[in-house]
Amino acid sequence: MMTRTPLSALAVAALLAAGLGLSACGFTPLYGTPGVASALSAVHVTTPEGRVGELIREHLDDTLAHNSNAPAVYRMDLQLGEARYPRGVRVDNVATRYEYVLSAVYTLVSTSTGATVKTGRVRVEVTYDSADQPYASIAAQQDAQDRAAGEAARKIELELATWLTKPKTPKKP
Repeated sequence: MMTRTPLSALAVAALLAAGLGLSACGFTPLYGTPGVASALSAVHVTTPEGRVGELIREHLDDTLAHNSNAPAVYRMDLQLGEARYPRGVRVDNVATRYEYVLSAVYTLVSTSTGATVKTGRVRVEVTYDSADQPYASIAAQQDAQDRAAGEAARKIELELATWLTKPKTPKKP
């Protein structure tokens, strides 16, 4: 025979109260809105040539769960900008740390109408150490590019998912 302690009864009561509180607040998960996940997976991403363009396209295909077997509902055109700033300069004027900034401007176009339906811009800053060995510095910079591309993809995904949950009002002539 198991006996309940007052502490476990309190825990059960707290869980029930939290569940009732959340159900009454009107909270809806972002991906709980019908059609958001399927619309995100129907975005075809085009990026500029180059390493960072390829990285961000791969990250966007992953975060948006791109379905290459389904027809694209939207086409996303990306324009990328990169900058690298020395930080942590030594006495001999050699940088030991860099800040890498990736800017992505995107345009979402409806494939059925050809109309631009959304535009946006994200900016990501990451830092990395610069070593005295050339290969280590190149590897650190490439890792920073990959991290920045992944973060930019997550920001774009969040902006698109938020936009998809909002009701669309037709434009008046």
